[in-house]
Amino acid sequence: MKLTVDTDNKKLTLNDKGSVRELDLYTDEAFELLSKQWVTLGWNQKYPYTFSWMGRPVIQLPEDMLRIQEVIYSVKPDVIIETGIAHGGSLIYYASLFKAMGKGRVIGVDIEIRPHNRKAIEEHELFEYLTLIEGSSVADDVVAQVKSLVKPGETVLVILDSNHTYAHVTEELRQYSPLVTPGSYIVSTDGVMRDLTDVPRGNPSWGKDNPSQAALDFAQSNPQFVIEQPAWPFNESSLSKNITHWPNAWLKRIG
Repeated sequence: MKLTVDTDNKKLTLNDKGSVRELDLYTDEAFELLSKQWVTLGWNQKYPYTFSWMGRPVIQLPEDMLRIQEVIYSVKPDVIIETGIAHGGSLIYYASLFKAMGKGRVIGVDIEIRPHNRKAIEEHELFEYLTLIEGSSVADDVVAQVKSLVKPGETVLVILDSNHTYAHVTEELRQYSPLVTPGSYIVSTDGVMRDLTDVPRGNPSWGKDNPSQAALDFAQSNPQFVIEQPAWPFNESSLSKNITHWPNAWLKRIG
């Protein structure tokens, strides 16, 4: 695909395998096409590796952080379970939202919590909201430990952000989806991998081996869940689609 931007004439030309269309530059469709290119370019240049939250690196696209904040405030979970800890920035982010909301706690799981990251997280002023579990997110003993920390009747939201292979995410979905409360979500993050097969830091195998495909296949075989982008609580634009690293990520439990 080839995109040609003509700012003088306010046009965007799309050439897709010889099929050529000219769009007005200032339209929703042009915005979405250019945004998709911006997302892939930003991923390759490691743009999300430039942010922190309350002192801890948080490797997320800022829009995804704002969108999940909207969901957290709407669902008001008692527990967020996140697989994948890295530097702990996301855990601290969710903890800060819970502190502001006056409820909630976060369970973080990672196959390896590096000592310097553990030290920084444990010394953080919001650590009282966190529980750290080290081990594979799909190991039986780890899953059992997570389940033991969830009390009957609690509202649970799950975020999958660890190993992003199709097989691993599929197993995480199988293991953690029963914990998700009806009306809440299990979020299969970083499905943007499917769109990164031809960028310099990407991998051709990601076309099928990605979290987005795992979520789509899971929804197809599990009727209790549907792929559903949460509605924006505020929108004075004509736009309707997230600019995101998490396409097809939002699996809502409906039954």
